[in-house]
Amino acid sequence: MDILGKSLIGFRDAEGANDSFRAWNPATGEQIENNFHSATREDVELAARLASEAFTLYSRVPSVQRAAFLKHIASQIEARAEQIVERAHLETALSKARLQSETGRTCNQLRLFAGVLEEGSWVNARIDRADPQRKPLAKPDIRSMMHPIGPVVVFGASNFPLAFSVAGGDTASALAAGNPVIVKAHPAHPGTSELVGRVIRECVRAQGLPEGTFSLLFDSGNGVGQALVQHPLIKAGGFTGSTVAGRALMNLAANRPEPIPFYAEMGSTNPVFLLPGALSARGKDIASQLHGSFTLGSGQFCTKPGMVFLSGRNISEAFLSEFRNKVAGSPQLTVLTGGIQESYREELQRRNARRDLRAIARGQHADTGSAFTVEVAVLETDVANLRAHPELEAELFGPATLLITFTDKEQILQAARELSGHLTATIHGTEDDLREFSELVEILKNKVGRIVFNGYPTGVEVCHAMIHGGPYPASTDGRSTSVGTAAIFRFARPVCYQDLPNGALPDELKNENPLGVWRMVDGQFTRQQL
Repeated sequence: MDILGKSLIGFRDAEGANDSFRAWNPATGEQIENNFHSATREDVELAARLASEAFTLYSRVPSVQRAAFLKHIASQIEARAEQIVERAHLETALSKARLQSETGRTCNQLRLFAGVLEEGSWVNARIDRADPQRKPLAKPDIRSMMHPIGPVVVFGASNFPLAFSVAGGDTASALAAGNPVIVKAHPAHPGTSELVGRVIRECVRAQGLPEGTFSLLFDSGNGVGQALVQHPLIKAGGFTGSTVAGRALMNLAANRPEPIPFYAEMGSTNPVFLLPGALSARGKDIASQLHGSFTLGSGQFCTKPGMVFLSGRNISEAFLSEFRNKVAGSPQLTVLTGGIQESYREELQRRNARRDLRAIARGQHADTGSAFTVEVAVLETDVANLRAHPELEAELFGPATLLITFTDKEQILQAARELSGHLTATIHGTEDDLREFSELVEILKNKVGRIVFNGYPTGVEVCHAMIHGGPYPASTDGRSTSVGTAAIFRFARPVCYQDLPNGALPDELKNENPLGVWRMVDGQFTRQQL
């Protein structure tokens, strides 16, 4: 499959604007062959119109057919995996092993949503049967279920060129719910995006689905994404990236004449709490494992542990000694883009210049060559300073973390109460620690979407129960998740039918329950016919 550098609008290749851009190889700092042409306003208009037209048909496609579509995409990505991984490696410098794993995750989550469609109860069918004899007023027949919301715009993420990109979780969940999708490709890996986009387009055609079911638009800047979010035919959006970009798009979505839901999963620092008993029992092991977590993927995971609370130095010397050694032995690491490299270096320099922070360890100094390399770094402060300067809680995207010492239980509980929203929080502790710090879990459940115990936040299991979201600013809607099958609910809304004849109802709500789905009937879950 050749890379043409053109946006995919339905079944058409768009010529795009006259200006063009190229991807960069982070390992060399050199541009990669292939010019990519940004979509024009006319391209945005056509993609939105085709998606809106497709919604009328695709939203009515039976769940089992949508499931077959998702499984077909997965199998075709697997068939092209070698070429996709090779290109992604060139554009991201991520290891081929990591990208092969990410390809597997991408295909597995497509199949996971297919299974949700085949099982069917995600529509949350509810039936309250009529009671014409009820006094003083007869009770009507009321039935409700979830329906797709309309065309969805998805923004590819820089740090996951497959699993959070063109065929990633946002696309999979939106397509599963019955919505056409327009993906705005990330400019850091346009070739990878085009290869996967062409696979999806082929599957749309092979499954006999309407043309506008899927489109992929390129842009080297922000204009195309902004135009899509503001387009009146777009009904929802999904985004993974920085807080600044996510908030800007969220504001555009909210300020439209018809506001739309915009689900942004944004930068997060993911606090880790190392309690005294755990540090005393296994401080050295925690240090080694924590180092592996915050440097994983060059520190470019949204679940990276970016702030670590630990009890005072007298109890954590084993941890600190091992942690310093691990950091000091860290090689320079390659990040995804020159922009990430520049931002990381500038922010690290600013933090190193602060008198209230101490640099306790750093890895191999990053050279000034053309590759997008940075050094591993660890800074230290205490809880009192963090509370006085809450800006220290902000994300530093890259292989750095902040150690924060505390002296007593009340001090750390108060610090936890003052945290902003994050994707995750991690607690390392013994049973005695949990009894002593029992309030910590209660505090954190109002601060994060996932609490990890004696583990590490990097590595997000894709399953039915996973929650990958959190209170603002971790995400724009703390009630939602971008990972796991509950992600489908972001792109659906409930519709209620009152006294509609049985033959006119959706299959999920008909008396005979032809799909055999679980339904709540008069307050009780059942698969039985009425």
